[in-house]
Amino acid sequence: MSIDAAPVTLVGLAALGYLLGSVPFGLLLTRAAGLGDIRRIGSGNIGATNVLRTGHKALAGATLLLDALKGAVAVVLGLAGGGQAGLFVAGLAAVLGHMFPVWLRFRGGKGVATGFGVLIAADPLVGLAAGAVWLIVAFATRYSSAGALASFVAAPVLAAAFRASVWMVLLAVAVAVPVWLRHRGNLERLLAGTEPRIGDKR
Repeated sequence: MSIDAAPVTLVGLAALGYLLGSVPFGLLLTRAAGLGDIRRIGSGNIGATNVLRTGHKALAGATLLLDALKGAVAVVLGLAGGGQAGLFVAGLAAVLGHMFPVWLRFRGGKGVATGFGVLIAADPLVGLAAGAVWLIVAFATRYSSAGALASFVAAPVLAAAFRASVWMVLLAVAVAVPVWLRHRGNLERLLAGTEPRIGDKR
């Protein structure tokens, strides 16, 4: 595993990834639709699952797509500008940007859609397989958070099983850690049996 890009290049790619990730599409779309501040609805999260609680499936789908796309774009630009190391820093920074956007006083989303966008762009086989884990668990349990937790645990294992690059395995681990940390409250509610299911408006 080598780092071919200059440190200043990697810093720049990390900043670019962060700025891309920090665009709060869920908030922007719901405000544009006249629904007010999504942070005052349901869980208060800016992601697609909470947008779905407004009853607007199209807006939730658009939020999911755009949040994933910003992670994918960060990865593509990172790879072009700094190789595998650039891919790693830009992808991880995009997820952190979504979670801690400077525009929202560092109170953002939980990084699931953006994380999937990063994984799919970095290694489509790994990303899509992790997405399949989310679909299976989420629809079997009707808990979006359970699907997210399972899929991001599976991602590094899948990367290793598919013999992805070392950078890809590291990226899968690096993305999984903050996603799990941001889901601590969800995990507690899952264990207590009080976690809202998909479609609930709580």
